[in-house]
Amino acid sequence: MHLSEFGVVLLLFLIGLELKPQRLWILRRPVFGLGGLQVILTSLTFFILFSLLGLEKRQAIVISISISLSSTAFALQVLGEKNELNTTHGRSAFAILLFQDLAIIPIMATLSFLTESSSNPGSHGSIKEILFPIGTIIAVILAGRFLARPLFKLVASSANHEIFTALSLLIVIGVSILMNQVGLSMALGSFLGGVILADSEYRHELESNLEPFKGLFLGLFFLAVGMSINLGEVLKDPILVILLAFILILVKTIILYFIGIITKHSKEVSLNLSTIISQGGEFAFVILGVGVSLSILPKERADLVIAVVTLSMGLTPILGILKDKTSKWILKEDQNIKEDTIEEQNRVIVAGFGRFGQIIARMLFVHKIGFTALEHNPDQVNLARKFGYKIYYGDASKLSLLRSAGAEHADLFILAIQDIDVSVKIAELIKKNFPNLTIIARARNREHVFKLMELGIQIIRRDTFASALELAGETLSQLGFIDSEVEKKVKKFRAHDELTLKGQFQIRGDEKEFIQFSKIQCVN
Repeated sequence: MHLSEFGVVLLLFLIGLELKPQRLWILRRPVFGLGGLQVILTSLTFFILFSLLGLEKRQAIVISISISLSSTAFALQVLGEKNELNTTHGRSAFAILLFQDLAIIPIMATLSFLTESSSNPGSHGSIKEILFPIGTIIAVILAGRFLARPLFKLVASSANHEIFTALSLLIVIGVSILMNQVGLSMALGSFLGGVILADSEYRHELESNLEPFKGLFLGLFFLAVGMSINLGEVLKDPILVILLAFILILVKTIILYFIGIITKHSKEVSLNLSTIISQGGEFAFVILGVGVSLSILPKERADLVIAVVTLSMGLTPILGILKDKTSKWILKEDQNIKEDTIEEQNRVIVAGFGRFGQIIARMLFVHKIGFTALEHNPDQVNLARKFGYKIYYGDASKLSLLRSAGAEHADLFILAIQDIDVSVKIAELIKKNFPNLTIIARARNREHVFKLMELGIQIIRRDTFASALELAGETLSQLGFIDSEVEKKVKKFRAHDELTLKGQFQIRGDEKEFIQFSKIQCVN
């Protein structure tokens, strides 16, 4: 096995390890809807382009499919660094990438049918060539379900972590070699090996054992990406490589943006989605390599495509930066969407209708207390309206909107916005223009609390504090503490933490004293 192939094999193993059937079932609609649409439209578009340019049909198919896929490693890394995995575009990108990971199985299984011999109706063994790989895949899946669990149970009973890890790697390598022997890719085998382990009850122990190797695996993969480039091909015509990489990114960006719009995502979400996965992907190396080995593609042409894909992958972080710099200009029309006309005034105004604000709104609704809900995310507004909530689209940091919402006559303003800067801006606006309006604020962390306290806001609740404290009480109960004792300890801890918070607020400007004070409070 070449080092470059080994890097891809290990990466696909990690992807398979994180792919649980339950997770796939939950995401089935976006995975097969968004993902299927993306792969089909992108492949078809490039196939038409290549055919018009006179490329041989089988070569056009292989290249079109290979560049329709995106880089799971690069895209998820960027989304993770920017904390965008749980955003709308982050979840949509993950769904598309997940479909691509699954699509590689039928893609790899059917590549061999594009060879000259397989296209001949009279060729011997054509049925066997079709059924044997499919039968092998089914056999591997069944073996993983009925043999892997007892085998892992036996090894786990020895309490030897090294043997446990060695067994998992043995399965990966063994399945990879088996796939190679029946004419499929070793990368496909490693992916199946990961899926087998993901379906085991020992998956979490396995993940903890392999965690130290993840960085090494990804390092090997990125090294493999660099080793896959034929520098001679790049240096032969660097302008052509750059131009083709630009065309690849541009075409995929347009297609992904179009898919986002027709699936009723906002323009902002569609733009974010289209830029994060518009590059080529690691599967291209596998597909193109198989295309060369089956004599479908000449090696020189495959080297050119690999160079283009690699360059597009390297441009992923730069694309993100450019998107951030230009999105305000591109989305100017979206930013000028006319805000809803507010036709009512209530005692309570709720700004922010996400997870936090919805719970408060539901409590008010149950007790028939009128409230005016404001939300600046059009997707969130549309979703809330589907469930019957009367919610207004608008920016609560605008004084005109607050006036039309009745802030001058309201009793309470619920500040349930997650973004710290926006939250503080709204609080400042209210304190300046509506000093008699009581603010009940949500805070993400202590820093957010301090900024709100500086504005004189008295009622502040942190996002996770109450739920974490409640869970801590449940933990004590499970450990044998009686209910009255648990209630007393939880109440005492809450009071102590609130007192600590006030003390930290007083000395927040002195970092050394702040740390020393916090240490003392932790042990008291």
